[in-house]
Amino acid sequence: MKSRKKRVLPGFGLSLGFTTLYMSLLVLIPISMVFIETSQLGWVRFFEIVTSERIVHSYKISFATAFAAAAVNAIFGLLVAWVFVRYSFPGKRILDALIDLPFALPTAVAGITLTTLYSTNGWIGHLLEPLNIKVAFTPLGISLALAFIGLPFVVRMVQPVLQNIEKEVEEAASSLGASRRQIFLKVIFPQLLPALLSGFSLAFARGLGEYGSVVFIAGNMPMKTEIAPLMIMTKLEQFDYAGATAIAVVMLLISFLCLIVINIIQVWSRRHELGQE
Repeated sequence: MKSRKKRVLPGFGLSLGFTTLYMSLLVLIPISMVFIETSQLGWVRFFEIVTSERIVHSYKISFATAFAAAAVNAIFGLLVAWVFVRYSFPGKRILDALIDLPFALPTAVAGITLTTLYSTNGWIGHLLEPLNIKVAFTPLGISLALAFIGLPFVVRMVQPVLQNIEKEVEEAASSLGASRRQIFLKVIFPQLLPALLSGFSLAFARGLGEYGSVVFIAGNMPMKTEIAPLMIMTKLEQFDYAGATAIAVVMLLISFLCLIVINIIQVWSRRHELGQE
């Protein structure tokens, strides 16, 4: 008789059962309850809430600032990861550890700190005021707060991929006459692109639902700096739970659509990279 191969983890059926139960309790059931609660409104009332001028403007602010912050983080997060991987300098480990600070720092503390720094009488804000640059209580301030909490996602996604890139490939391209720019664009960047898109999507998704670090620096001025999570909280404070879930449903659907598009781009980039190989 052939001895059965021992597995460290349970079999497929038991593992799948635990996975399904865990995902149902933490993800599927809470999301389904959002839709169930919203269904009590009816289609007419639902569209009245989610298409009101104030709510639509909050959607625009949330998605525009989250996208802008994620795009900035994609650029500077790549640069930060590059410096940490390719160079050695005093204090490198300390700076590397500080990248994860937004994960541990309470979001309200981050919001208060940024507001204090960038208000008109803050350390940085009073230097920008003569240049007619206002950060606090503007969409720019919201983007700054979202960039702060989203940077670790990009750095931590790109950093391990950059570490695994074989330097022999770069040396081979250099020996064939490729310039530094060509090596980066043709050899390094295609390998980093899937990880960079993953970091961008995570930072974007986090920015859409962020509340604590944004609510202070935004100022919450109607039709100017109100974000969608703030409108949800306003509905909840008014005990309008169905209205809050209606806004949440729209945010959920649009976020899901954006993530699908990003994942499609990721798949395309991977296939394009394999096709070149």
